[in-house]
Amino acid sequence: MRIGVDVGGTKIEGVLLDRQGRELARKRVPTPKGNYAATLDTISTLVVWLRKHGGADATVGVGIPGAISPASGLVKNANATWLIGQPFLDDLRTRLGPRVRVANDANCFALSEAVDGAGAGAAVVFGVILGTGTGGGIVVDGQVVEGRHAVGGEWGHNPLPWPEAGEWPGSSCYCGRTGCIETFLSGPGLAADYGRAVGEICSPEDIVVKADTGDQPAEDALARYEHRLARALAGLINVLDPDVIVLGGGMSNVDRLYSTVPRQWAPYVFSDVVATPLVKARHGDAGGVRGAAWLWPDASSRL
Repeated sequence: MRIGVDVGGTKIEGVLLDRQGRELARKRVPTPKGNYAATLDTISTLVVWLRKHGGADATVGVGIPGAISPASGLVKNANATWLIGQPFLDDLRTRLGPRVRVANDANCFALSEAVDGAGAGAAVVFGVILGTGTGGGIVVDGQVVEGRHAVGGEWGHNPLPWPEAGEWPGSSCYCGRTGCIETFLSGPGLAADYGRAVGEICSPEDIVVKADTGDQPAEDALARYEHRLARALAGLINVLDPDVIVLGGGMSNVDRLYSTVPRQWAPYVFSDVVATPLVKARHGDAGGVRGAAWLWPDASSRL
């Protein structure tokens, strides 16, 4: 048995999977934002509940919007800022036992889709989250590639490639730099771009609806988004050349992306042919919690 926990900004979700990846139990609870001790308690209570539902000996994987620093063992790069600088993994193991692993939530998403999702069977999978933020994860032969500094796949905090007029230096990012891919391709990034163009606040979902009904400013904003996504993914293809790119997060529900973006990335890819599939996540918003469970590929794995 495997337990997966996904720590989000508004909710913490847990799932219990059997050996074949079938879901046996699931529960969501509110995230105690800003409270580190309460977050640990909430995760522990959730795991105890899942263990009572058949996972008494289950391994535990936890996905967080950040990473464990290989240098210090403390959380870094987390937009759940109350986790930063905390011995999160050690504290969880104190509460739950040694068979606990922690990984970045985008890595968990990519792993889920590589194991039994839209990227199943592919040797190299790049998972992209286009949501409140913009993240990425790399899975090669079923293994997450975290990298030497645990920043493997942090695609969203590179500059938007081949910037056009008005795109550089770009908006400020919470990471301290400007012009990050995240500031353009997150849901808030699309909303901000539309707002700058028309002087109106509008949600990403409403922008897509407006574009579908023929609203020209909304269509123009979505077209800019698609071209920026094409350039950003072209840069990724030039470096990693994955067998498949899987999209998750709220913007992954915009169906037109899967046809319009591949049509636009070829001029930026250093190849005579570009046949990279761009596909939608099979598990939707459950990818992160399922991938956290799959951090233990074999329930008998040692630490």
